[in-house]
Amino acid sequence: MNEKTCIFCIIVNKEAFAAVLYEDDDIVAFMDIKPINEGHTLIIPKKHAVLVEELDNKLYLKLFPIARKIAKKIKEKIPETTAINYFIADGEDAGQEIFHVHLHVIPRKPNDGFGFTFDEEYYNRLLSEKERESARDKIFPI
Repeated sequence: MNEKTCIFCIIVNKEAFAAVLYEDDDIVAFMDIKPINEGHTLIIPKKHAVLVEELDNKLYLKLFPIARKIAKKIKEKIPETTAINYFIADGEDAGQEIFHVHLHVIPRKPNDGFGFTFDEEYYNRLLSEKERESARDKIFPI
């Protein structure tokens, strides 16, 4: 996928409709076309990047204050919202479907039917101190 075929780049270029909540020189935030709940918003960098690691720190860090403002407004205007999920799927195996970095702001309410599911093995799995140290040592120091 490239900038010419990326739906988010097409939205940035105003060649496709988006219900925009926020826009500046670097970022655009708009309503998700398939919302989990009312107010579900996507926040994207205008510059095409597939993975978070492709963003410079300034742009990456700019996403979250905007997300926080939108979440606060959602809670004010949609009173049944009791919580917010902030979510980035970073790569296909993480569930990324649109290959342009995007931060979901997902309003949550009791019994809304959305959530992460885990198999029984997950709930019974606890790593020992040695296993956790071994995992850490594969990654660090950074």
